[in-house]
Amino acid sequence: MNIDTSAIVLKPIGVVRSTLRSLEDYPEPGMPAWIEVLPQYREALQSIEANSHLWILLWFHKADRTLLKTVPRRFNPDLPEYGVFGLRSPNRPNPIALTLVQLEELENGILRVQGLDAIDGTPVLDIKSYYEQDIVFSPKTPYIRSTDPVVRRNHFYKQALKHHQEACPDLFMAVRMVLVADQYLGHINRPDLRVTVKGSSCLADCIQGLSRARLANPSRFAWLQAPDLPACCWTDPGGMLTIHALCPLDEESFGNLGDADLFRVEFTRI
Repeated sequence: MNIDTSAIVLKPIGVVRSTLRSLEDYPEPGMPAWIEVLPQYREALQSIEANSHLWILLWFHKADRTLLKTVPRRFNPDLPEYGVFGLRSPNRPNPIALTLVQLEELENGILRVQGLDAIDGTPVLDIKSYYEQDIVFSPKTPYIRSTDPVVRRNHFYKQALKHHQEACPDLFMAVRMVLVADQYLGHINRPDLRVTVKGSSCLADCIQGLSRARLANPSRFAWLQAPDLPACCWTDPGGMLTIHALCPLDEESFGNLGDADLFRVEFTRI
């Protein structure tokens, strides 16, 4: 098959402005970034504020374009090797990156966004609206678990915030409960893993969003309203994990309390 590569021309429409300066930097939850659209393309921003979220296509200009297979060592060096087309690795033959951001403000051709994991100076290739039909609630994905507990916590926190849209005390509790489940059970999105939540509707919403557990097809999720300290129970064919909260949780204690201070955990294997 012959492909005329001379016909493929990409012209950046803008550039990323971020406090991330190095490939080794890791974005923190809530870290803002800016997309500065070039003057000749700013007319294309008309009515973009009608969108809460945007797909951003980037050109990872510092990527290794010779790489075809890799291990996600940044998260866990013990993970197996993947082809780069099976991962979101920045290193690939054409380093086009796709990321979902939340639009916060547009002023003078500059978009202020959250969720952009690109270093300062990264060329922006395109901006597309996020549509509701883009969502896949319970996708099948590789289980890539970071060895760094802070990275894992931040990962689940960002996911929960995108789903629940509010950093309430029950969101903090849900993230910590899911971290325990991830530690004991591994991939919490497995179709054979059921979860029952006892607590508030906010807690149930956050855990359902993080676990991608549906009420049917397959049935993996149940919720019981409970006014007392919350609990959740995770079951699979091999056993059961129950997590009982011992005290309430707020933003300050979210990253300070240890699991032993926060939960009573019961784990049994068949």
